[in-house]
Amino acid sequence: MSATLSRGSLQPGQQKLAEKFTILNDRGIGMLTRVYNIKKACGDPKAKPSYLIDKNLESAVKFIVRKFPAVETRNNNQQLAQLQKEKSEILKNLALYYFTFVDVMEFKVCTVNFDLTKNYLDLVVTYTNLMMLLSRIEERKAIIGLYNYAHEMTHGSSDREYPRLGQMIVDYENPLKKMMEEFVPHGKSLSDALLSLQMVYPRRNLSADQWRNAQLLSLISAPSTMLNPAQSDTMPCEYLSLDAMEKWIVFGFILCHGVLNSDQAALSLWKLALQSSTCLCLFRDEVFHIHKAAEDLFINIRGYNKRVNDIKECKEQALSHAGLMHRERRKFLRSALKELATVLSDQPGLLGPKALFVFMALSFARDEIIWLLRHADNIQKKSTDDFIDKHIAELIFYMEELRAHVRKYGPVMQRYYVQYLSGFDAVVLNELVQNLSVCPEDESIIMSSFVNTMTSLGVKQDGDVFDFRGMRLDWFRLQAYTSVSKASLGIADHRELGKMMNTIIFHTKMVDSLVEMLVETSDLSIFCFYSRAFEKMFQQCLELPSQSRHSISFPLLCTHFMSCTHELCPEERHHIGDRSLSLCNMFLDEMAKQARNLITDICTEQCTLSDQLLPKHCAKTISQAVNKKSKKQTGKKGEPEREKPGVESMRKNRLLVTNLDKLHTALSELCFSINYVPNMVIWEHTFTPREYLTSHLEIRFTKSIVGMTMYNQATQEIAKPSELLTSVRAYMTVLQSIENYVQIDITRVFNNVLLQQTQHLDSHGEPTITSLYTNWYLETLLRQVSNGHIAYFPAMKAFVNLPTENELTFNAEEYSDISEMRSLSELLGPYGMKFLSESLMWHISSQVAELKVRAVDSVLKRMTIIGVILSFRSLAQEALRDVLSCHIPFLVSSVEDFKDHIPRETDMKVAMNVYELSSAAGLPCEIDPALVVALSSQKSENISPEEEYKIACLLMVFVAVSMPTLASNVMSQYSPAIEGHCNNIHCLAKAINQIAAALFTIHKGSIEDRLKEFLALASSSLLKIGQETDKTTTRNRESVYLLLDMVSHILPEEMFPKGDLENSFRRESYTKN
Repeated sequence: MSATLSRGSLQPGQQKLAEKFTILNDRGIGMLTRVYNIKKACGDPKAKPSYLIDKNLESAVKFIVRKFPAVETRNNNQQLAQLQKEKSEILKNLALYYFTFVDVMEFKVCTVNFDLTKNYLDLVVTYTNLMMLLSRIEERKAIIGLYNYAHEMTHGSSDREYPRLGQMIVDYENPLKKMMEEFVPHGKSLSDALLSLQMVYPRRNLSADQWRNAQLLSLISAPSTMLNPAQSDTMPCEYLSLDAMEKWIVFGFILCHGVLNSDQAALSLWKLALQSSTCLCLFRDEVFHIHKAAEDLFINIRGYNKRVNDIKECKEQALSHAGLMHRERRKFLRSALKELATVLSDQPGLLGPKALFVFMALSFARDEIIWLLRHADNIQKKSTDDFIDKHIAELIFYMEELRAHVRKYGPVMQRYYVQYLSGFDAVVLNELVQNLSVCPEDESIIMSSFVNTMTSLGVKQDGDVFDFRGMRLDWFRLQAYTSVSKASLGIADHRELGKMMNTIIFHTKMVDSLVEMLVETSDLSIFCFYSRAFEKMFQQCLELPSQSRHSISFPLLCTHFMSCTHELCPEERHHIGDRSLSLCNMFLDEMAKQARNLITDICTEQCTLSDQLLPKHCAKTISQAVNKKSKKQTGKKGEPEREKPGVESMRKNRLLVTNLDKLHTALSELCFSINYVPNMVIWEHTFTPREYLTSHLEIRFTKSIVGMTMYNQATQEIAKPSELLTSVRAYMTVLQSIENYVQIDITRVFNNVLLQQTQHLDSHGEPTITSLYTNWYLETLLRQVSNGHIAYFPAMKAFVNLPTENELTFNAEEYSDISEMRSLSELLGPYGMKFLSESLMWHISSQVAELKVRAVDSVLKRMTIIGVILSFRSLAQEALRDVLSCHIPFLVSSVEDFKDHIPRETDMKVAMNVYELSSAAGLPCEIDPALVVALSSQKSENISPEEEYKIACLLMVFVAVSMPTLASNVMSQYSPAIEGHCNNIHCLAKAINQIAAALFTIHKGSIEDRLKEFLALASSSLLKIGQETDKTTTRNRESVYLLLDMVSHILPEEMFPKGDLENSFRRESYTKN
């Protein structure tokens, strides 16, 4: 395009055009950013300057606006008096706004005299957008007037820029109309620049079918030329933004509208642009409705009726066809970019020769996405189908994939183009320069520097940092020198030189400006200003299973946001940075939640299937088999046979899709997205998508485990440990399978969650399965044992319901047999079982405290309760030992060996440490360390150790002499079948042994001696029963005798006449039988 620059004489004021264009274009964007922020601030009640909304200042502000730009400050003291108090604050707070308007005025002065093509058109459009955006700030007069009034009150005179600034604000009330007058002298220059697009724009603005027929962007359509470098006579125009060209054409021909009546080519170009869109972007989310504005401008110009009719026709065309055309383009680009990304991921070396294709694809896709975003937010037709694209995420995803390829393989591209520049471009350019018939000295120096720079490049320099910005600026200068009239070397006469230099400039950008090229062709930071549409697109993406694999493109877009900031407006960096962080966080969180919900649904299905395999469900199957074998007729004829577990896996038709299949498919798609990038950096913050999923899985797994206990506090119902364990294992199996979809450490999730479940409360302060089961066993099962509804059967190693008037809501055996206790140990682990033991011991210590102040019946009852609790604990400890022996057999055997070989003379503190270790492994100990700790905490400061010791001895005496009273109890009868008594007095033996061992360990007494004394007292008391004549008192004498055997099992044979006990056992067995 540089070869088609408008010609005019190069005036002294037009020197250094290249530098001026570069600086002014950048400054123009900065000014737009500042004015945009002022407009948004004034439109937001929270950010609006307080002076504009203060009721006390309302009349003063209205007066200033009404009189703007002139304010008679001296004659209106009453209306402006309130401002006098605020003048210093007004000066301070409105200075940024005021001087931004001053900068806009200075920018306006600088731009009206320049004539070069792309940069010239960019500058014209930037200037137009700036003035239009300025006119949309409703409070501009109030801000400028307030500041100037405060300035005059403070300094005694108006600000020196105020007269010009005020006049500019008044002149540009209707900016387009004013600029149409302003650009009359520049009509020829502007129209010539615009007409240079008559070959470029129509070629870019083609339909999807035309693109498809031309096999645009396809690398595999011509395999033989796949390695050939992509070439074009107009290299920079191939990836030039279509959106930018439309703005040039629409705004440009409005400013130089006269050419529309005189040049058919200009009219055709303008009408084509009007048919493509209904609105254009002024800046960010500020739009310009083309047809209405153009019609309002032209309707008042004489002789423009045809143009007004043209505008109306183009509007109808745009409303009826533009949406469909762009929708088809997006559809084509999705497949084209997918193919391109797939080929380049397999053969990244093609990024060298086919780099142009990549940037064309990115530019085309970016234009279509921005078009959709802009028009979807400004719909002007009833039907919205063309502006809702549920597959937009896919297009963005392939753009991100191409961008990732360019960033990853940048060194490959750099190496390729370094060799290209030095080995081919330098040679061709040198020949072209040598063949020039006329070449002035300045131009010759620049050309020679180009050739020398490229020739000096080499492969050995690949590690160096390249910088061709000076070379590109020199080419810009050369275009300016050679594009004016009377130039010795006219660029228009040497088109091959212009084409070659444009190609070289593109090649240099492939070496040192890949990041800038990605921003130029694929920056989508505009989504930052369409937050609502952005979030809606994301939700649509998640709702459509086929698109959820592309949902990662939305968080990736947040990495673009900071590229829209400008150094002239640093104050918005934090605002945009925070918005990018919050949106990215929200997107990743929603993706993780969606994946978590899918996983939860799969777990629920798997738990249902696992539940079908529980033993309780096989009774009916066994019954049917027995009936079939004995040929018994069932009650119902033709009763359908029950489906066995596993039938769901038998597929008769591969087209049949189950709910589980759908869930797995949806999960694999979403996990692909979560696993797509290991992390992303946004505004110096690093986001890791997988960690979001891990976090959500931990929270949900925790809630699910607690929820699967089905604990009901009102009815005291809870799931059986074995059933909960089955469900947890099914859940864990599903979670382990997640590692097939996404690279997360699921073992870490298990460790974090399951270890927390072994504690009383989790990290969020919520109850765990340890606390729930501990409370249930203590408050429900063992309380019913105390109430006489449940008995401990040693033969069965379980607690069993007793027949009573009020049936219990649960079967105790189903919660306390060995298999259930092993399941409980698996769930709670050693830590949880230790907590259970400590809770049991706390209850025992409270019972022991009550023993000291109770009557005979109460003492025996409480000792029985203690025995029941200790029996339950022995079941739990045995189950824990069995479980640990399976998981860590070598460690358990080492602990057991250590315990069994403690020397007798070992210090008790050392021995207690060993016992504590053994108890934690579930091994039985002579002295229960947990019980010792619990009882030790009851020591009273007011009682001396000697007194405590005496009380302990007297307690044992009290129990011994109370035992004969048990013989009169009807429920004290011994049952050989259960190896115990229905009133649980057989548990007294364990209570006596354990309590005695603990108490005399605490008080440093001889356990064996105290037990001998106990047996002597107990036997003497029991033998006296034989002298009783009352049968009611001695009805269960023999059953009570057997208690002594249970107590004395640790003592030698000679210490007690065990023959008498054997006779009692025989008599009890005979009586029972």
